[in-house]
Amino acid sequence: MNEITLPKVAAAGSRPLFTSAEWSFDLINEAYDAIAEIGLGEMGLDIYKNQIEVITAEQMLDAYASIGMPQMYRHWSFGKHFAREESSYKRGGRSLAYEIVINSNPCISYIMEENSMTMQALVLAHAAFGHNHFFKNNYLFRQWTDAGAILDYLAFAKAFVSECEERYGLDQVEAILDSAHALMQQGVSRHPGKRRTRSLAQEKERLAQRREYEERTFNDIWRTVPKQAEAAADPRKAAAATPQEQRTLGTPEENVLYFLEKNAPKLEDWQREILRIVRMLAQYFYPQRQTKLMNEGCATFVHYEIMSRLYERGQLTEGSMLEFLHSHSSVVMQPRYDQPYFSGFNPYALGFAMMRDIKRMVEEPTSEDRDWFPDIAGTGDFMAALKQAWAEFRDDSFILQYLSPKVMRDFRLFEISDTAGSPASVVRAIHDDTGYKRVRRTLSSHYDVSARDPDLQVTDADLSGARRLVVTHHVRHGVLLDKEQCDRTLQHLAQLWGYRVKLVETDAESGKTLKEYEALPVP
Repeated sequence: MNEITLPKVAAAGSRPLFTSAEWSFDLINEAYDAIAEIGLGEMGLDIYKNQIEVITAEQMLDAYASIGMPQMYRHWSFGKHFAREESSYKRGGRSLAYEIVINSNPCISYIMEENSMTMQALVLAHAAFGHNHFFKNNYLFRQWTDAGAILDYLAFAKAFVSECEERYGLDQVEAILDSAHALMQQGVSRHPGKRRTRSLAQEKERLAQRREYEERTFNDIWRTVPKQAEAAADPRKAAAATPQEQRTLGTPEENVLYFLEKNAPKLEDWQREILRIVRMLAQYFYPQRQTKLMNEGCATFVHYEIMSRLYERGQLTEGSMLEFLHSHSSVVMQPRYDQPYFSGFNPYALGFAMMRDIKRMVEEPTSEDRDWFPDIAGTGDFMAALKQAWAEFRDDSFILQYLSPKVMRDFRLFEISDTAGSPASVVRAIHDDTGYKRVRRTLSSHYDVSARDPDLQVTDADLSGARRLVVTHHVRHGVLLDKEQCDRTLQHLAQLWGYRVKLVETDAESGKTLKEYEALPVP
């Protein structure tokens, strides 16, 4: 399924970069220069400046636990994750990634000191050049993230949460973080204009301006105004917001954390700032959720090309090349559906196969390729075609545009329908022109994050009476929320809002109400 083409025989007389498994910083620097000569000079990659850091296996586990970021605030979930990963690693139940790479400027790549020198060269090509190029050039990362500011923002976030822990206590900070993390996937704005992460100095200035404004406009007389007792006595009698009130509140609002940050009646300023921090992190990771296949496919293609060219130049020994091919083959292996460790498509396998296929179509097209991909077949410059794809697509659109009949045949793809209401399974698409198009369209839909995530929106909020909040789930294809998870998450939502919260599940097409849930904050 995943054929590995052996590179050409090494050039005679060339000196290998290294001859043993032991690495040193001098060897890493020498290997980096050779990789950069190929990646930047021959392949024309466009990258941020690199920062390479060598870390231990325990530090790699710690990076796993704190979602891979170089600086993070403290939270008990990170420690729990670390303990679970460490236990599994020591039992031999899992292996560690050879590297972690941060979408920042400079681009930070963590490599493990336990790696052999061959693996150090591999991960430099994979992370410092492959991932780095993708981060800098893909339109989603350019639109949603600011690589030059994220490190400053993380420093601000860590310092702010630490200050809150000292001022308000660990329990209060932990409670607000628990609720914010529970709603993190609902803290993303999917259709806004360009939003940039501010630098550390800008964040401090913004926070100071907010505090100054609140001190200047505070009026203690509002504390003496009588509350609306009737509405508070029976919160279910609260009227829905008028159209004018909805416009003022900005409902419906898909970003639940943003709505809470701006409108939750009982939240203090520091709590709103923590919600904003979690929301900014959710927004930062949103492009990575949409480009997992392309990002890993790009990095895998780049490291394969670079390592192969190093070998062709005589800069890798045969032993190093065999070690590399063994690791690479394991990474791009696609388990069969009937194997116990099958868990869907391996993004490395499918991404790498599609990008190798683009190279093949550009250089050696068949008549089928010319029919399906007339814009790239036979053009001769495969890097130009790949760089355009890496810059202008995300996973679902990349599959819809570039998945070829050959790759579908190699992966033996077909479409089968097995619904609960049908007595038999139905094969809907096979290997013909109509079937190829249907398979490509169906597979593409599985990578559409906006279609997979539940469509939750704040649709109503009463800020003057009972202060009830209403969230609506627009149900697609009859898929309701899991009741247990829904109850737990709704409780976190009620804690942040401070009053009664109602969740309504309605059919996206008919508008019919399917289920309703309610929760009250726990005192």
